[in-house]
Amino acid sequence: MAIHGNGNGIAEAFVLNVAIIFGVTGLVGKELARTIASKPGWKVYGIARRSDDLHLPCSSSSNYQFISCDLLNPLETIEKLSLLIDVTHMYWITWSSQFPLDSPACCEQNKAMLSNALNALLPTAKSLKHVSLQTGAKHYVSLSGPFNKNPIRYCEDSPRVGQGKNFYYTLEDLLIEKLNGKVAWSVHRPGLLIGNSQRTCYNFIGGLCVYGVICRYLNLPFLFGGSKECWEEVYIDSTDTRLVAEQHIWASTNEDVSSIKGQAFNATNGPSFTWKEIWPAIGAKFGVKVIGDDMFSPDLRLSNFMADKGSVWEEIVEKERLCRTKIEDLANWAFMDILFRCSSKMLLSREKANQFGFLLSYQTLDSILYWIDCMRKERFIP
Repeated sequence: MAIHGNGNGIAEAFVLNVAIIFGVTGLVGKELARTIASKPGWKVYGIARRSDDLHLPCSSSSNYQFISCDLLNPLETIEKLSLLIDVTHMYWITWSSQFPLDSPACCEQNKAMLSNALNALLPTAKSLKHVSLQTGAKHYVSLSGPFNKNPIRYCEDSPRVGQGKNFYYTLEDLLIEKLNGKVAWSVHRPGLLIGNSQRTCYNFIGGLCVYGVICRYLNLPFLFGGSKECWEEVYIDSTDTRLVAEQHIWASTNEDVSSIKGQAFNATNGPSFTWKEIWPAIGAKFGVKVIGDDMFSPDLRLSNFMADKGSVWEEIVEKERLCRTKIEDLANWAFMDILFRCSSKMLLSREKANQFGFLLSYQTLDSILYWIDCMRKERFIP
């Protein structure tokens, strides 16, 4: 097999497709990079501002190169990305959380990042076939309301809400403008992401793991702190990061799906769940005592309960010889409190993806238990 260098530190062996992944250190970005780099005929550029912690098997590492880049700096972005003339598939799985969601400033900052990246790549990456954008279920709801508590399942053609103050809409509109009907594109809207990363603002598994480990360490009850509705009812859909990574690849490489007009797909595990159904099994995974409905506490707010637990976490890390993390590296307690008290039901229809032939699905409990094991394997938790 002929193997030669490409000038960027990546060995080539009959490379047919070249992926560039923006946000490679995040929940989905890490999984997408691992999946694509393991495929024959692919190589991967991973883009993020901070250095990555991606662990690839030896057989895949030669197909992967990390590039640190501040996408808010247009000159740096052009300098580093315009040389990547061999890119065939672009995956945008990053965003800036500096400003409040649903604010003009958030829209403008995220638009600037994507615009800088496209301005750097489009003039030189002449073989670009597809741009894959990831947003989320918040496409269908506005933080300013009105809040829907009815059991509706949002489909991809549901109307925009909130007077357009959602950076997801801004990014979609920018793609339409920049690609100008010359490059195919798709947008993927996952629900609650289930995966593993210490570089993610809304990291559910990280927070869940830290909470469970501390409850066991201090012999405290593993309670669900939230609203009764969120405890007992189907209130949110989840998405395993393995699923959304595969959906990105499927949509961007399938000629029957890829379209210059753009395709939107919800990305969800499929079967719905309630926290009441799965919470006891999650507690058992952490080795804490679980007692039916007594696990529900409407008064518990993790942002308050965990406010003084930073030193406890450091003690656990030291005692168990874990990877050096601070509690805030893995857990966002304000997010957990919001998640367990959702004001609006965020349920997604996956009928469109199914009809197009993407049938991969996961049980949410299985996803959670799998990613807890991954956290243990990578020594983030004992």
